[in-house]
Amino acid sequence: MSELAPIHEDAAPEGGFRARHALLKRLADVVSLPASRINAFERAVTGDLLVEMLRLASAEDRRRVAQRLAPLAELPNALARMLLRDDPAIAGLLIEQCASLSDADLVACARDTGPDHRFLMASRRSLSEVVTETLLSFGESHVIEAVLRNNTARLCQTAIEGVVSLSRQEPQLCGPVLKRPELRPSGAYVMFWWCGPDDRRTILQRFAVSREVMQEVAEDVFAMAAEENWQDPVSRKALQFIERRQRNRAAIAKSPYGGLEQAVAAAAVGGLNREVATEIAYLSGVKPITGAKILGDPGGEPLAILCKATGLGKNDLRNLWRSMRRPETAADGSVDPTWERVQITYDMLAVDRAQTVLRYWNWSLSSALTPALLRAIRDGEEEGLDDYSAPERAAMLALAENFGR
Repeated sequence: MSELAPIHEDAAPEGGFRARHALLKRLADVVSLPASRINAFERAVTGDLLVEMLRLASAEDRRRVAQRLAPLAELPNALARMLLRDDPAIAGLLIEQCASLSDADLVACARDTGPDHRFLMASRRSLSEVVTETLLSFGESHVIEAVLRNNTARLCQTAIEGVVSLSRQEPQLCGPVLKRPELRPSGAYVMFWWCGPDDRRTILQRFAVSREVMQEVAEDVFAMAAEENWQDPVSRKALQFIERRQRNRAAIAKSPYGGLEQAVAAAAVGGLNREVATEIAYLSGVKPITGAKILGDPGGEPLAILCKATGLGKNDLRNLWRSMRRPETAADGSVDPTWERVQITYDMLAVDRAQTVLRYWNWSLSSALTPALLRAIRDGEEEGLDDYSAPERAAMLALAENFGR
């Protein structure tokens, strides 16, 4: 416990009431006495009297009392409630220093005060999930960012998902939320679509995980599913996510191009139209809506992920880039920075990890896209996110801008 800050009786009182000033000081001293000198009831009664006096006290007197009481391990409830609702400069002394404040005290303070108090609370050490969820619920960007940057604060998954959704309109939140230990790959993968280049690199470095363990434990299940002729849609969808092969062999057999490389080469020559883009998506083992999202991304990194996941080489990546008539060089003859970033993304990713990202996108953007979910996306029903599964929520967030929202 830090040393208690004294209130000096000889300090000049406001209004000239020396007796009031002295009594405030001494009552604060009584409240500050250890448990060996005063019992809980005596402390509570003294606190009630102090509250009545503080209602008519000057701001400076209230500040002195708050400073005196902030280090206490036990503080009368009525006194804590009053000081927490005082001006931010006074309440902040308790918010920042008083270890005896309960979650209920902090939640009530957040609800009964304003943004300044909540901003002070956001930096308090060891905030619980209950308190952080309350702070985030107000949707105040500066408070949310402060909570995210508070390494000692704990966030529940509901709160993290809310911040992921909000980061689409508040891009400054992307960096802080990506550093949170509570963030899961599903949230990071959907954030990828609206993050900037640096944050996208962070996502791929931290969240592009391997499926090796899943492949090992499910190795014999593929044969079981084949014996059942893949009739169970639940296991089929899960195994499609786990399997090592990315390209769609059935689509390759039917393709007029003969293979993915040939389709990409044809696109480089004739340009990328809807027909060729759809064919490339099918050959790559993803649905057309996933392919359209990847090919239409202005940053270009998803293109590198698609090529790496499907086993396409860097020359194929270049052909696909050219098919969209994207620049390879800048006006001064140097390598175009966007194209350079796409190549770096391709080089930094292992095939298995690129497949994980690509398959999650495909799973969330296509498999979960039911008519009901499409209506929810168009109508902006983000308030009901809890009613949807993880891939459905990802689709709702990632595709919102594609449906005019």
